[in-house]
Amino acid sequence: MILKRIALNALVPLMAVAAAPAAAEEFALLQEARTVAGSIPPRLLAVLQQEIEKGGVDGAIGVCRERAPQMAREASGNTGWQIRRVSLKNRNPKAVPDAWETAVLKEFDRRAAAGEDPRQLERGEMVSEGGVYSYRYMKALPTQQLCLSCHGAPGDIAPAVKARLAELYPADKATGYGLNEIRGAMTIRRTF
Repeated sequence: MILKRIALNALVPLMAVAAAPAAAEEFALLQEARTVAGSIPPRLLAVLQQEIEKGGVDGAIGVCRERAPQMAREASGNTGWQIRRVSLKNRNPKAVPDAWETAVLKEFDRRAAAGEDPRQLERGEMVSEGGVYSYRYMKALPTQQLCLSCHGAPGDIAPAVKARLAELYPADKATGYGLNEIRGAMTIRRTF
């Protein structure tokens, strides 16, 4: 009994030392993920505003359709993180969340409904999927005033914009949002 207690007491500090680097590494991954995920939305909004000024909202739909995925691919290539946008009410058929992303998006909705600021909602964690370890991170994307031109209430979307959206996205589910509602999230992953 005494030997078991001594052996256990000797293992506890070793286990704490072994866990510390993992926690430090996970914190570093969280910081890096925040930076990577936060880099795309401001650039996208700037390009979107420029296109709206040039050709109106219906002319700027291509920015979210083509330029946003291009920015994500470029950032993925530059950072080593897999980056994309997902939504529970997706417009783009490629923006369907997987099971982990769906659970996080639902958690974001619950937290926002409980009064948390949607602009602050994030989640990062190390996960194992099929024996493969990845660090996964999501940052909520709440609607801004600019977003409502295409994602707002159907009665608030201009007819030309509705027509263009119907043409490009016949199965569109991404309307009906109000200001600061979570329309989706940036989701990034690094596999080890």
